[in-house]
Amino acid sequence: MSVLICGSMAYDNIMVFPERFRDHILPDKTHMLNVAFLVPELHRNFGGCAGNIAYSLKKLGGEPLPMATVGPDFDEYARHLDRLGIRQDYIRVLGNHWTAQAYITTDIDDNQITAFHPGAMTENHCQEVPLDDGVSFGIVSPDGKQAMLEHSAQFREAGIPHVFDPGQGLPMFNGDELKEMVANADWLTVNSYEWELLKDKTGWTHEDVAAELDGGLVITHGGEGSELWSNGGRTQIPAVKPDKVVDPTGCGDAYRAGLLYGLERGWEPSDACRLGSLLGAIKIAHNGPQRHDFRVDQIAERFEKEYGHPIPG
Repeated sequence: MSVLICGSMAYDNIMVFPERFRDHILPDKTHMLNVAFLVPELHRNFGGCAGNIAYSLKKLGGEPLPMATVGPDFDEYARHLDRLGIRQDYIRVLGNHWTAQAYITTDIDDNQITAFHPGAMTENHCQEVPLDDGVSFGIVSPDGKQAMLEHSAQFREAGIPHVFDPGQGLPMFNGDELKEMVANADWLTVNSYEWELLKDKTGWTHEDVAAELDGGLVITHGGEGSELWSNGGRTQIPAVKPDKVVDPTGCGDAYRAGLLYGLERGWEPSDACRLGSLLGAIKIAHNGPQRHDFRVDQIAERFEKEYGHPIPG
């Protein structure tokens, strides 16, 4: 059975400035800012939430089915997906838009200046959640606003259980829209900052949100682990210590891949969260959101080592 991953496919262009932004920006001249940073280091990665989630889910042995809209510059990414064996049935190519692009400049203090061009992503609402393609589970991840609203409703109408993952798209929605998408979903997953923003926009508490969901609420806290609100209670999920900390880009997407893998297979939700935490730790030890690698047997071995019980069958 397939997991439909509605969201973005993008190229991430990451540039490293080997100095500090603050040493080149005059505080009293920010109203007329005109500055250039020489970036001798440039990394171009395959990214986007749908692509990143699909990557880790496929590595686990799942069957991801990304739904995204891209431009004619997608060829290189398409070949990458072919090598991974990820189906592209619902990746729609438009001739008059670029694939979404992120341009991120980072200085030696890990400050970032980011520009994001959504491109073809804004047209993903033209695709509909399929009713006859063996989709057993889904996720609405960051995408064009209209696509997120419509795919949320379509999952609900189709009776397909799904996760709502608003991510960096959360500021686009007002409180009523967020309430509607939470009510449509079975699961909600956010990081700690997104949770505070959602709480502010909706006025809901942990208990209010959990009451709207058939599954539950997952809040990630980076290196401090995550928490699961489900079945009327709260479970603390410890973080897995990474071998090293290299690049946090895509850690949240890796977590969501583990969560989806477990939920789609009917695991205890706490174990699905534990798998997500493990994948996040593996990803953070590598540059880029789709450069980490692992075997399923390695995951099973480390899961038991970290949590003291075998990974569910």
